[in-house]
Amino acid sequence: MLSLNSSQIYLYRQPVNMHKSFEGLSALVQQSFPGKLYTGAYFVFLNKSSKCIKILVWDGDGYAIYYKRLEKGRFLVNGKAESSLTRREFLMLFEGIKPVHLDSRFKFKK
Repeated sequence: MLSLNSSQIYLYRQPVNMHKSFEGLSALVQQSFPGKLYTGAYFVFLNKSSKCIKILVWDGDGYAIYYKRLEKGRFLVNGKAESSLTRREFLMLFEGIKPVHLDSRFKFKK
């Protein structure tokens, strides 16, 4: 089961061959997000058709990969150029929800 205990979630914006495993995905992370590989952050990868998603995470003593393939529909990615996702954006992506307009009920001070 996937539990989000990290505040950092990164989306790799280019399509990825889903045959890639630990070494291939971690090499992509090292190139695109230098210095972030062993931080416990979640790295999200989609294939060209956006029907498959892989999530790579370092859990303290090794890598874990979570994989999901949709039978119908696609994973919908927001068109913004940023590669970091909020927890809400990630959960909506993972569940296949298309974000049209998001409003927070509360404004938090940073």
